[in-house]
Amino acid sequence: MSRYLPAFAAILLVMIALDVLWLGFIAKPMYQNGIGHLMAERPNLWAAGAFYVLYASGLTVFAVMPHVGDSGWSGTASRAALFGLVAYATYDLSNLATLRSWPIGLALIDMAWGSALSAMSAVAGRAAHGWSASG
Repeated sequence: MSRYLPAFAAILLVMIALDVLWLGFIAKPMYQNGIGHLMAERPNLWAAGAFYVLYASGLTVFAVMPHVGDSGWSGTASRAALFGLVAYATYDLSNLATLRSWPIGLALIDMAWGSALSAMSAVAGRAAHGWSASG
């Protein structure tokens, strides 16, 4: 279990940092425009924390650790991007299917963001695992 910790910690830190930047600054106006009427004034921190821990665990277990010796960095990034696409598409496409006026453009951007965020975070996790294993 301890061999997973450096990868998990790096994934978690990178993911939170990038998501704070994305959701808090870069894409905030887009989300407010599209679904502002549904957004809480302040995020529910325990739910956000649970999401990040679970998601970082999924990236660690499914995209990084089973394949650290198998392929190059592009393999890690592409597996993580697919993981992110599937996870974010589950949310966005379910909302498109069940909610009135869910913006399709926002759904597509969110799915792309999930793929990119997952890939970047998993690459950081793989790097952290490599550094810890060699040191």
